[in-house]
Amino acid sequence: MVELTIDGKPVSVPEGSMVMHAASELGLYVPHFCYHKKLSIAANCRMCLVEVEKAPKALPACATPVTQGMVVHTCSAKAVAAQKSVMEFLLINHPLDCPICDQGGECQLQDLAVGYGSDESRYREEKRVVFHKDVGPLVSAEEMSRCIHCTRCVRFGQEVAGVMELGMLNRGEHSEIQTFVGKAIESELSGNMIDICPVGALTSKPFRYTARTWELARRRSISAHDSVGANLVVQVKGERVMRVVPFENEEINECWISDKDRWSYEGLNAEDRLETPMIKGDDGVWRESSWSEALTAAAQVLERINQTHGDGQIGALATEYSTVEELALLARLTRSLGSQHIDFRLRQTDVGFERALEGAPWLGMPIAELNTLDRVLIIGSVLRKDHPLFAQRLRQAAKHGTQIVIIDTTGEDPLIPTAKRLTVAPDQLLNTIAQIAGTSAEADQNGQGSAVQSADAPLTPAQIADIMGSGTKAAVFLGNMAVNAPQATQLAVQAQAIADNAKGTLGFLTAGANTVGGYLAGAVATEEGMNVVKMMDNPLKAYLVLHAEPSLDMNDGDKAEKMLAGAFSIALTSYKSAAEKWARIMLPVAPFTETSGTFVNAEGRAQSFKGVVAGLGQSRPAWKVLRVLGNILKLADFEDETSESVRDSVLLNGFTSRLSNRVTATAVASAQTADAAAGLQRVADLPIYRTDAIVRRAGSLQQAPASAVPVARLNAATLTRLGIQSGEDVQIRGGNGNQIRIQAQEDNRLADNTVRIAQGFAQTAALGSAFGNVFVEKL
Repeated sequence: MVELTIDGKPVSVPEGSMVMHAASELGLYVPHFCYHKKLSIAANCRMCLVEVEKAPKALPACATPVTQGMVVHTCSAKAVAAQKSVMEFLLINHPLDCPICDQGGECQLQDLAVGYGSDESRYREEKRVVFHKDVGPLVSAEEMSRCIHCTRCVRFGQEVAGVMELGMLNRGEHSEIQTFVGKAIESELSGNMIDICPVGALTSKPFRYTARTWELARRRSISAHDSVGANLVVQVKGERVMRVVPFENEEINECWISDKDRWSYEGLNAEDRLETPMIKGDDGVWRESSWSEALTAAAQVLERINQTHGDGQIGALATEYSTVEELALLARLTRSLGSQHIDFRLRQTDVGFERALEGAPWLGMPIAELNTLDRVLIIGSVLRKDHPLFAQRLRQAAKHGTQIVIIDTTGEDPLIPTAKRLTVAPDQLLNTIAQIAGTSAEADQNGQGSAVQSADAPLTPAQIADIMGSGTKAAVFLGNMAVNAPQATQLAVQAQAIADNAKGTLGFLTAGANTVGGYLAGAVATEEGMNVVKMMDNPLKAYLVLHAEPSLDMNDGDKAEKMLAGAFSIALTSYKSAAEKWARIMLPVAPFTETSGTFVNAEGRAQSFKGVVAGLGQSRPAWKVLRVLGNILKLADFEDETSESVRDSVLLNGFTSRLSNRVTATAVASAQTADAAAGLQRVADLPIYRTDAIVRRAGSLQQAPASAVPVARLNAATLTRLGIQSGEDVQIRGGNGNQIRIQAQEDNRLADNTVRIAQGFAQTAALGSAFGNVFVEKL
């Protein structure tokens, strides 16, 4: 520790700290622009100049290391004079447009100019002008004349997002921040550049000119779009969500959020929001009804089906972003009606996966511990798209020496420095993992690793086993693709073996905001019940469907819609277009911003939230709708008056003891290679902005390249074998016989005899299951 004095106050900080860090320890504010606690030190704005005794001139606090006995003055005459001089230079070329700037009222430059600026400028020359730049649909760079060249955005891209999308062009007064020629900002974390920009150079394009900061009420919430559980500040004007920004929580999302969390609010007020209960008549025509009429009709149908067909003919389906309270009451209602058929894992294809788990699958550690691992194996995940903030933490860990190995089927660039990378065909994923498990077990028994191989040799399971066994804190993570695969149970068995042999931890990255909570709420079938896979093969007479858009949210959307249309289906939905094709009754329920509830994130942390705006139209919280439906049916245990009461019935009494990643299934022989003559193996990723109904309706996110019209991606060898040129239209036929026509594109990251076709789009839903073979034909 180094002892020094700042403004007459003694302080001790670790050796290597900067004066800025020491000042922060004392709670002293030193004016600055380029410094940010999460970014490297640039020291290029010079606003943090302070006086250091025995130094000949003022020094930047952010880049001056502390020394024993140092005496610093942050607000002496010399320091303040230096700071005012810097401010004068910063304002020389800055436009005087605060009244029309979107950053006005929350601008760091504006705030500091009050304290360190002058009431008039001595500069009489013409100010420089930087022409506006189009950098994509999310971030606005149309007023770059305001830029003060702090380079926070440049450093953020390189150091946090993992991709340098912005850089500094030219020198001196001609310097400007610029994208690479013809490129837009495409990072899934790009919106954080807006938060850290200290001026109005980078602003939110969807929010631009819609409200002033002082008009907005600020309310806390939790992200509903992935398993991180990012803490949010939702900014509201009237009863409309206008903007979403991060609430800092170092243990979960630090000070960042993903673009999906930031701009998905646009989908909350989509044109197809369902505002009134609706009932479809026998003539197939929808008509509006009252809540009383719709709920009574739903209850009568459910009673009649039980009386006519007996128990067990009612199924319940929900999404992984339903709250704990909603899932608990849906499970309670279904079981009170005599049925055990319920599932919230709509993309699941392994019929016995939940039976193999001893408890609720979870990350296996606190999120903050991702930074402390030294060996990581990730199986079946497009990590930076599925879990952007997990990827960000592992990116920082990799910079400090963590060795990360990725085994997947898409070949997507994780933007993380990896020790090894292996992209295989879907039918080879289990074989590969089983070989690693066997090699690592053998090495563990022998007390030594396998033979060292040449750096130029193809990557082998032995090499991966060696890497995992050489660390002191290892973890194996199963991603969304692995958990949804038909061999999910066996993948978990082999992954557990690798983790055990490496004396590490097995974790599940979990797909939805409340995947862990869904297991805890009992929204999975029991031994007597059918999960979603069995329900698809054994259609029932009636279904309750919560929040889901089956054509895009389920593994085989085409088959799911036909199943639901053939039964009496009751949709609890926020969107008319999500259910009008297959439902008989549509009940308008609130999205997460209009209801209270709880999400349990991947680390098993329960986070409750309140609604930030009133419900749109006649929409009601889904947990209240389910409770009232239970009352109309005269079922027991539906007396809860608050969402907290429902939550406590699930999460009290040490719910964390129910978290377990242990797999009880016995390992079996790995799957056989699929016959290439029977078509190509489909690699079906789920793009980041196509994951749920709210995000799919956010207009700006749908304009982003990540939501572009899907294409069929094949490697060069496969294209040549099929006689197809990259850029040509091809016909794709799924295993269900349905055909679609899309463009073929070359992608040499993929394995031979595979074709990558995204899920989550109406254009590809007809192909059916994400797993299996498809036939690609030249037109």
